[in-house]
Amino acid sequence: MSAYRRIGVLAYWRIGFVSKAASRIVTLQKRVMSTAKHFRDLDVYQGAMSLVMRIFELTEQFPGRERYALTDQVRRSSRSVCANLAEAWRKRRYEGAFVSKLSDAEAEAAETQVHIEIAYRHGYLSQEVFDELDDAYDKILCQIVKMIDQADRWLVKRQGALRERGDERVGVSACRRCRL
Repeated sequence: MSAYRRIGVLAYWRIGFVSKAASRIVTLQKRVMSTAKHFRDLDVYQGAMSLVMRIFELTEQFPGRERYALTDQVRRSSRSVCANLAEAWRKRRYEGAFVSKLSDAEAEAAETQVHIEIAYRHGYLSQEVFDELDDAYDKILCQIVKMIDQADRWLVKRQGALRERGDERVGVSACRRCRL
């Protein structure tokens, strides 16, 4: 467990020690991609949103002197993970834009881990709570990295990007609410 904590899930993922778990995640991702119609359907988004709520609850107990420093920073970075995932979802037409937003989400998740560690080192969080949050953000990071590595699977495929209607050409919408 100590080596696991030192290296982190992300490092294990990248060097290939999670092969059985990886195959289950790929299978899960195929199933999720076929059913996900909105960014709120994504497991990674739901996990990140749960962490936002947990962090908000925990930071309520931070000292008042941290209100405009650590409390504000950890809350902003945790919320930004969710916001960047939502933006990435809407930018799935272009791989570069999609990956860029996912990279921003990854960076914000890592930033949140740093703020959580600082809170732990100042004694604002217990070891148990720190480990819980850090492990949860490792999971979020793994999910984001997997999406980046397999970005082509998440892209909106534009079949017949334009179709003709009379004399005008109309773009085909990828929005689930639009019925063009």
